[in-house]
Amino acid sequence: MTPDLAPEPAFDRETLTAWLAEHGVAHTTHDHPAVFRVEEGLDLKADLPGAHTKNLFLKDHKGRLWLISARQDTVIDLKRAAAAMGAGRLSFGNEALMWETLGVRPGSVTALGLINDVERRVTFVLDRRLWDADIVNFHPLTNTATTSLEQAAFRRVLAVWEREPIVVDFGALAG
Repeated sequence: MTPDLAPEPAFDRETLTAWLAEHGVAHTTHDHPAVFRVEEGLDLKADLPGAHTKNLFLKDHKGRLWLISARQDTVIDLKRAAAAMGAGRLSFGNEALMWETLGVRPGSVTALGLINDVERRVTFVLDRRLWDADIVNFHPLTNTATTSLEQAAFRRVLAVWEREPIVVDFGALAG
């Protein structure tokens, strides 16, 4: 199924923001021009406090889906990451699968997309440095904004969604 034929996801930026408000999750969202790669947004992020992220939507050779959220400067060796995560050989998931499970397009992949994964098809993997950061920044289902959450708020979101991440120290895997 192509993304254009797939049904619209239950949540988009507007409904995600409403969900956060309804659940009393403190957050701040900053609008900015579209950012498709980490390198493109460095100047925008310089003024925003907290850990900024890169997010990889992956599929292993057994068909399992994975979402890795890591600090933007983290080097991720997919072979070593697969072993640490308990995954098979990893490759990037396609756009149709991304839209179907997370409700986002390439360039907008985010941990906040897990709100759309009601079937829990995607296993969430979180970089240790994000797990330990005071503030984390993610796209709110679109790459034209960044949403900042204090760590307690982010963990509360994950708890409400009943999503326990696999926490991996990607820095220890490098080299």
